[in-house]
Amino acid sequence: MGKNSGGVIAAGHELTVQAARTILEDGGNAFDAAVAAHLAACFTEPVLASLAGGGFMLGRTSGGRDILYDFFVQTPVNKRKENVEFYPIMGNFGETEQEFHIGAGSAATPGTVKGLFAIHRDLCTMPMDELARPAIEMGMNGVKMNHFQAYILQIIKPIYLATPGAVAIFGSPGGGEDLIVEGELFRQPDLAGTIDALTREGADLFYRGELAKKISRLCEEHGGHLTAEDLAGYEVIRRKPLNVNYRGNHLLTNPAPSSGGTLIAFALKLLEEIPAELISKSAENGAWLHLLAGIQEMTDRARIDDASGTENGHPSSDMLDSGLLDIYREQIRHNPRFSRGTTQISIIDGMGNMAALSASNGEGSGLVVPGTGIMLNNMLGEEDLNPGGFNNWACNRRMTSMMAPSILLMPGNRSVALGSGGSNRLRTAILQVILNLTDLAMPPDEAVNSPRIHYENGILSIEDGFSAGDLEELIRDYPGHKIWNGKNLFFGGVHVAGRSGDNFYGAGDPRRGGVSVILE
Repeated sequence: MGKNSGGVIAAGHELTVQAARTILEDGGNAFDAAVAAHLAACFTEPVLASLAGGGFMLGRTSGGRDILYDFFVQTPVNKRKENVEFYPIMGNFGETEQEFHIGAGSAATPGTVKGLFAIHRDLCTMPMDELARPAIEMGMNGVKMNHFQAYILQIIKPIYLATPGAVAIFGSPGGGEDLIVEGELFRQPDLAGTIDALTREGADLFYRGELAKKISRLCEEHGGHLTAEDLAGYEVIRRKPLNVNYRGNHLLTNPAPSSGGTLIAFALKLLEEIPAELISKSAENGAWLHLLAGIQEMTDRARIDDASGTENGHPSSDMLDSGLLDIYREQIRHNPRFSRGTTQISIIDGMGNMAALSASNGEGSGLVVPGTGIMLNNMLGEEDLNPGGFNNWACNRRMTSMMAPSILLMPGNRSVALGSGGSNRLRTAILQVILNLTDLAMPPDEAVNSPRIHYENGILSIEDGFSAGDLEELIRDYPGHKIWNGKNLFFGGVHVAGRSGDNFYGAGDPRRGGVSVILE
């Protein structure tokens, strides 16, 4: 495989990064490090990462082979007809609230465990028990709860107080009805034991063995749709990445049936017809922000138009058709004004392997599988993933997702692995970082830290940090706007790992506790 000298890692917690760093320093490649980092994130970022969630990994090998691993969740084979446990809670973001649905009836078929084992089998060089060792040690010894993780726990506090099993894991060590807070030691020995067992027995333990029995029994007893048949039938799908050319840059991203990559590609194709020099000039006079809002609004309109005619909200292949793009471009030209929880791991190793891994457990269903430390996902209760309405999902189908782990290949032997958390907002977060790196030629830290906007369903959300002059015309033309105070996880968390020739660089997004490290 060659000597793995150097590299860069960006992720949502310093100990997630440290787990990946340990693997690279021990001779593993970027894919080894990504698997280790995801397992570690189950302890360091426990709301965002779980063995019972799903995700995607976009990989590019040192030999130039590109592959997308789809291990996102699947809808159950059958719907339970009665006594379904499915109920709403309110998440409190401080400046806004959002409704989520939890309970056993919100859990879809998990893909994470099979996904990690598929990546390991195809691309990794180290034994699974070595990749899991940093995570297992964290679970046994404990991890100090940091500010960001404590903050997101408070946002969705009702979920983590919903059941005795959740309280046993996430409750304050001092007891009572409070959640663990910043600075307290978070231990998960049950989950550490589960991961240890998986390294010895393999993914079948989760999908056909004792863990499968525990999961299906729990769902049966508590009003869920998920059964042993669903778990046994789950398969990882290897896909060809969507490849988009944008002004000489090549973007590799998540293809259909997921939505995020297609929507990012759609926005880039709308922008490509606008001369680069005009974009550069508009960035100097504030017109760029107005143009970006219009592009986002057209993309959101196309998303809604497209989803209305497709099953489960999956994007159709027609979205990138040149004729359809021309229709939306005309609307931009003639109308100056138009009417969650995810974690990201980005890694490049010294041999040139690149990994962009995005994973999610939704917000969690509140339901913990006894004796395992595993909280089931609530993907069937995510409004973003159920555009046709709750309980209207088609059976035995991959659910759509906004997750878009991406690799950007730029002129001059430059490359970037990136992705974001943030539910529907992640597509606009990734788009803006890509444009900052390409059209506006920003350095990585500035590209990630610059303020963002997000348009969705008639509302333009504006992050703090823009000048009053830049905003004056924008807010006049978008009366349905909301200006946020400070930087907020609402606007995603784009973690960037990049390489320029022999030099590495990284940027972790502070909105989601991001950390990056460069290996010498």
